Amino acid sequence: MLFISNKTIWITGASSGIGEACAYLFAKENANLILTALETDKLETVKQKCLSLGGKCEILPYDLSDIDGIDELVKKALSFFGSIEIMYNNAGISQRGLAGDTLFAVDKKIMDVNFFAPVKITKLLLPQMIANGGGTIAVTTSISGRFGFPLRSAYSSSKHALYGFFETLHAEYYDKNVRVVIVCPGRVQTNISFYALEKDGKQHAKLDAGQAGGISTDAAAKKIVKAIKKQKPEVLVGSKELLMVYIKRFFPRLSRRLVRKIKPE
Repeated sequence: MLFISNKTIWITGASSGIGEACAYLFAKENANLILTALETDKLETVKQKCLSLGGKCEILPYDLSDIDGIDELVKKALSFFGSIEIMYNNAGISQRGLAGDTLFAVDKKIMDVNFFAPVKITKLLLPQMIANGGGTIAVTTSISGRFGFPLRSAYSSSKHALYGFFETLHAEYYDKNVRVVIVCPGRVQTNISFYALEKDGKQHAKLDAGQAGGISTDAAAKKIVKAIKKQKPEVLVGSKELLMVYIKRFFPRLSRRLVRKIKPE
């Protein structure tokens, strides 16, 4: 069991949803928190609550689509508490558009935020983690990273790619005491559908019914934090929709038929 007290934990996508809820649970265990997201004002609100719960907290606002600036971002993150024991790559952006209609620029932005940003952050943090005797890297994927899903071609691709990279990382650095926790949510009551990008890059700007009917962020966070503390290689987070993961594994032909019949939102 990993003890959280006095550990430094960096969470991206921390201004709302799963990242925010996890931050509060870590703060209750006296963690040193670094919170990253786009919105400075929202991060400040989360910071104040973390402080009231007993954690130490710094905010580091950043647009993760700016891949070139991540080197400096990581340097700044390391400067707060001297090291980072747990990295939770949680930030992500979703999509609502047919593959053939979606602009390539939208595909690229989604891949930058969802895949290349966490990959680059992880690569830059690895040396200090190894030098300090190890660390834990968690990453939020999706059940859409287990199978293709209508209107999510770039999103699903980015989440598939996360599995490939972080499962490989787990195998390569396990003997260096680096542990990987892959967080695979289904439907959770977050605003991810609201901020999803449509085919032309415009914001979707509405909450999907399926998302609204998901489990609460508090329930999701409890399961995620428990998995990080136990350093589970993978944790599925959600409700009945997680059944599709097992259908894909054991009945792939049925899975393809079911996905074709999904009514996109």
